[in-house]
Amino acid sequence: MTTQDREQKALDAYLKLMQGKGADADNLAHRRALLEKLLPALIAQPVEGWLYRDAVDESLTQIDRNDWPFFLLLSREYFYFWADDFKAIAALHASGGFEVEPPMPAQSEEKLKQLWKRLDTEKFSVAEMWPLKAYMAALREEGADKSVVETRQKLVKLLLIQLREVEEKHGKIYRAVVESMLPLFVMKETRYLFLAVVREFFYFWMGDPDAASHIMLEQPVV
Repeated sequence: MTTQDREQKALDAYLKLMQGKGADADNLAHRRALLEKLLPALIAQPVEGWLYRDAVDESLTQIDRNDWPFFLLLSREYFYFWADDFKAIAALHASGGFEVEPPMPAQSEEKLKQLWKRLDTEKFSVAEMWPLKAYMAALREEGADKSVVETRQKLVKLLLIQLREVEEKHGKIYRAVVESMLPLFVMKETRYLFLAVVREFFYFWMGDPDAASHIMLEQPVV
């Protein structure tokens, strides 16, 4: 089996599962069309999570911004088929994954502009500031200069305001909020920076004692 066959076989298996879950022809066609934008970036690539993530990030440029949250959901589900990880597929299926019509929260570019203007005067609770301050301190410890720290602080504050709307604190909800915000970032460099920041901040938000070990400053800055 060639590497290209690997991608197509995984896609067929994924769509077959979704069909079994009740997805109709239009739903399946939409999923196929989006994931086929990703496949070329995966050909001949080893099964590595960071390579897959980079391929997904790059593929966003080929997809309508309104479809980004759905595409990111699909790419997470498809990964397990691409990696032949049957245990993960079974676990995700058992936990209620692979929804035919998953809820996709909507945002607006105007809302981002309004939130950005509020940042300097917005009041944050102690619970919100604790992980943010820890993240800022870790950035300084890693040698980040003042402009890098300030830019990342603003991006985290945007996220914290959005996280106020959630009731539980776990990775799935955090990821959903992040992905609902992605279409707001028109410039690729800003979007990549936002993704880098929220991936780092997640560990501080969750209270991971090793959170600082996830900081990667060699990211594009704006």
